Amino acid sequence: MPQQPGAHAPIANDKRWRAYWVCVGVAAITIVDLTKVNVALPAIEQALGAGSTELQLLVAGFVLTFGLTLVPAGRLGDQGSRKVMFLIGLSLFTVTSLVCALAPTTGVLLVGRLLQGVAAGIQMPQVLGLVQQLFQGAERGAAFGLFGATIGIATAFGPTLGGLAIAIGGPVDGWRGIFWMNVPLALLAIVFAAWLLPGRPPGDRARISLDPVGVLIFGVVVVALMWPFLFTTGSPDDDPARWWTLVVFALATVAFIWWERRYAASGRAPLVPLGLFSLRSYRNGTLLATAYFGAVPASFLLTNLFLQQGLGLEAVYAGMVTIGFALTSAVTSWIGGRLVNRIGRPLVVLGVALLLVGQGLLVLVAVGTPPELTPWIMAAVMLIGGTGGGLVIAPNQVLALADVPVVQGGLAGSVGQLGQRIGTAIGTAVALSLFYSAIYSEEGQAARIDVFHAAYAAGMAAVGGLLLIALAVGLVDLRQRLADQRVA
Repeated sequence: MPQQPGAHAPIANDKRWRAYWVCVGVAAITIVDLTKVNVALPAIEQALGAGSTELQLLVAGFVLTFGLTLVPAGRLGDQGSRKVMFLIGLSLFTVTSLVCALAPTTGVLLVGRLLQGVAAGIQMPQVLGLVQQLFQGAERGAAFGLFGATIGIATAFGPTLGGLAIAIGGPVDGWRGIFWMNVPLALLAIVFAAWLLPGRPPGDRARISLDPVGVLIFGVVVVALMWPFLFTTGSPDDDPARWWTLVVFALATVAFIWWERRYAASGRAPLVPLGLFSLRSYRNGTLLATAYFGAVPASFLLTNLFLQQGLGLEAVYAGMVTIGFALTSAVTSWIGGRLVNRIGRPLVVLGVALLLVGQGLLVLVAVGTPPELTPWIMAAVMLIGGTGGGLVIAPNQVLALADVPVVQGGLAGSVGQLGQRIGTAIGTAVALSLFYSAIYSEEGQAARIDVFHAAYAAGMAAVGGLLLIALAVGLVDLRQRLADQRVA
């Protein structure tokens, strides 16, 4: 029996888990790269004479090009070959990491970083699509559990690895090691991906339909939404005119929905099948993940800034404070992935609640403990947050994708990833704006540590607000599922 268009080649059982670990390893490299550059910004500023706008673009530009590429790349992987797209993304990631490591000027580094975001956006949708392709049922839950554990470790260890590279390489060229470490890892991943990942079956060559008009309008939507948040620093010099792009975002969103419906009505495959969002499990799971990823990376960044700028810790030691979060989230992600098919949404709600408690305690510890003890106590409190975080990522991923057809797995995963990147951009911008606004308003009027106490508490208020949104979405989804069970 011929396979349907969009189906992908089967893979022998003995190769599935080896292929899976290639995918997860590449996802970890990508997420680490997303977080480890933050701690290198002062070193890059000193070494290359980069200005504040250029430093902002090194972080924001990566997130923007990452987000722009996700959905089209996921679509191409679903319609063509996820393996081919995976290898293209990895190859580009290797080359751009090399460009960044050797960059003689800030301009070259910025171009390399923007293209590195494109590479990340190509390879990440294939990871989630392949995991769905390789596993079903309870095995899929276990696979996403391990995936969530790996992502949790990568997110929390990124700043530590970045700080370690600077400590080893020195303040002038240590930042280059952050990019150099990607090269051998990516080359190794290319070899294993070419060997182990499943391709398309012979003869199955459906015509690629990318919806170019949809891609163009979608690009306007993403750029217009993310732009003002990517350039919000909390400084009095922030240009207020940037918020007008949200009007463009609203108009482009209406145009995109109209075009996608029209395109689908003509019998062609739209860029984003809007029917995905009619799946309640997918819609709620994507909203919850967007709020979660708006909160947690912002929390890590605020904590790192407070420890370095407020308490004077070196980058490598400030990064180590999040290790407890990484370790506990890894364990609970693995456990959560195995339990989610039995417990369901209550597991995620419990995770968000624990995370809220952990973030609240971080603020109390930062403000109310002696500075010499604060990093140690914050590191201990991270264990609570990590326990909750692990119960969110993997179980929510399983629940969100449970009703999505495998042939749309890469696309659904890429839309979800886009939500996470947009959440991170907005959450980080809002939190940093509150953090730096408090510093600008109180500096010179209070002792230095008191200024940073106020700034940290202000920024973490945004984190708490986003987690409350995630909790509300989880509770609504839980109520709907319980109602469905009563009807059944």
